[in-house]
Amino acid sequence: MKKSFSLFVLFQILILTTGSLFAGSKRVAWDFKDKKPDDPVNVIVQFKQDPTDTQHQKVIKRGGRFMRGLGPVRGGLYSLPPSALEDLAADPDVVYITPDREVKGSLDYANDTVGADVALSLGLDGSGIGVAVIDSGITVGNDLKNGSTSRVVYSQNFSSGSGTSDAYGHGTHVAGIIGGNAYYSSCHSCTATFRGMAPNVKLINLRVLDANGSGTDSAVIAAIQQAISLKDTYNIHVINLSLGRGVYESYTLDPLCQAVEAAWKAGIVVVAAAGNEGRNDSQGTDGYGTITVPGNDPYVITVGAMKTMSSTTRGDDLIASYSSKGPTALDHVVKPDLVAPGNKIISLVASSSSTLYSQHPENLIPISYFRPGYTGNSVLYYRLSGTSMATPMVSGAAALLLQQNTNLTPDQVKARLMKTASKSFPATSTATDPDTGVTYTSQYDIFTIGAGYLDIAAALNNADLANLPALSPKASYDAKTGNVYLVGIDGQSLIWGNSMIWGTSLVWGNSLVWGNSLVWGNSLIWGNSMVWGNTTDQGCSLIWGNSLIWGNGTQVGNEAMSIAIRGEQ
Repeated sequence: MKKSFSLFVLFQILILTTGSLFAGSKRVAWDFKDKKPDDPVNVIVQFKQDPTDTQHQKVIKRGGRFMRGLGPVRGGLYSLPPSALEDLAADPDVVYITPDREVKGSLDYANDTVGADVALSLGLDGSGIGVAVIDSGITVGNDLKNGSTSRVVYSQNFSSGSGTSDAYGHGTHVAGIIGGNAYYSSCHSCTATFRGMAPNVKLINLRVLDANGSGTDSAVIAAIQQAISLKDTYNIHVINLSLGRGVYESYTLDPLCQAVEAAWKAGIVVVAAAGNEGRNDSQGTDGYGTITVPGNDPYVITVGAMKTMSSTTRGDDLIASYSSKGPTALDHVVKPDLVAPGNKIISLVASSSSTLYSQHPENLIPISYFRPGYTGNSVLYYRLSGTSMATPMVSGAAALLLQQNTNLTPDQVKARLMKTASKSFPATSTATDPDTGVTYTSQYDIFTIGAGYLDIAAALNNADLANLPALSPKASYDAKTGNVYLVGIDGQSLIWGNSMIWGTSLVWGNSLVWGNSLVWGNSLIWGNSMVWGNTTDQGCSLIWGNSLIWGNGTQVGNEAMSIAIRGEQ
């Protein structure tokens, strides 16, 4: 059975009404309709200023309880009855109220594919740069040490579990992709070396996910707040967020998005997973519009997943069909920003007792895989797939750029990575699910692969400096002409630097995008004149129809970061 594209799969997000998203007051997210009026619920309240005892008392007087301050969003975590929400939302100090929603993590190193070997040859290994891993914790083994000294320089637990080690097995895998030093796979007889992107970075372990890979918005926000406060202490320049959840409101109101923006504005590059919902057709969009929070925020670098096809060159690589596609629900932000290897990635295993290993021991990499003739069965390396694995590839790349030039701003890092990303792709590719027999067709358009494929070597050899905020643009649909245009966020220019961002002549400008003339097929111009061709087999060819509604007031992707355990064949 073939799952093919419809010509009318994209854009009626534009006609989504606010009334379908909010209850009564437009400042209360509609997530409490199944709760009894007096059963307390945990909510995040955003205020117009940092809350003091005065704001706390406004909640307490309505039967609530203050639980935790959330500085990045000028708010706090509170418990109070749903019946009190409307009244609280009417208070002039309150900006927005959301539930403390659940977030989830998801799941051969591909260093040569993206040019990390070039960085190593230049002496760039992430030394001195701190990367905060906000995930399920990190279990420290020799691959994350320098001799007997751990490179995990700080650990704190914000989850419901105990301790800061990794009971789930996800955070350790992510940490290994960022900064593993291949201690166990660097022997003289080893035939494969599993080294991270920046193998000498300092890692800041902020645990927010429990042994089942679940956490909450408030835990993630608190961890982001701690990363900001520790920025100067550990030289934290990057936050990795290989987690996410569905979209329930605009990024301008979503507390998790507001938190990542606070980190970005504090000078920290935030890298987030796109999500693993690219096969999700529950809204009739062929997987478009499934980017997860906080990857839907225009500030952060949002990463989709590629398949390396078991080679070290980019030429044969294909998009993973599960990789979530843009534009973002409700706001129509163009995402992902770029793609990186994320399928069947080999990295560190937390322990034999971790949840992922216990449930899927078949993903263990036998030592004989990289050390022929060895018959032992030590638990060292493990294989996982997903945009969660592609995200730390980009976090590691950011660390390398910042080691090379510590003065780069987050916007300059983002712009440089996007401009130098490889833009050579096929028009389409297919992947067949071996369990269901369904074939999925992927088109290589701006909402599938963003600015292109991570190329660290090219980024390190580039000296361009964006002098404007590198906000991902919005896609705007003109119902009169049937065309779609790219527009800046809140009046921001589409040109981030002096002349170009993505291509070799002019990018995000008034006429040409991606290259010297026309890019993405024979009929596409990404500017203010014409966007999207009319054929069904070229990269950017889907027609933005008006027959489907995205979202319908519900989240996009219930299991926003579901793990791709096996990976695609």
